[in-house]
Amino acid sequence: MAITLNHTIVPARDKAAAARLFAELFGLTYEDGKGYFAPVKVNDGLTFLFSDESPDFESHHYAFHVSDAEFDAIFGHVREAGLVYGSAPWSAQDGKLNDWGGGRGVYFKTPDGHLLELMTVPQ
Repeated sequence: MAITLNHTIVPARDKAAAARLFAELFGLTYEDGKGYFAPVKVNDGLTFLFSDESPDFESHHYAFHVSDAEFDAIFGHVREAGLVYGSAPWSAQDGKLNDWGGGRGVYFKTPDGHLLELMTVPQ
């Protein structure tokens, strides 16, 4: 059996708002539930469980390998949402993309301070 990541907990100040934004940016579905977590199914094998259990948390880095079409769609949503973006973790506000590995990549922060990365060529 291959080991796969099934879910991860994403800390947030407002779990429903964070789940809703993530789902909108990535073209996914968030069904506003009243459970302990605010779940967003990323794909058949991975679910993000947003939690606002604690107001204090460190920011996390989540990296996504996406197709060119997915990159275009998600990056379009990032710009429509007015999120600041950049070409590297250390320059996530320079308004540029990177071309590492011959693909495209971008970094942007969520309102909760998490750094999200999109890449069309895995690193």
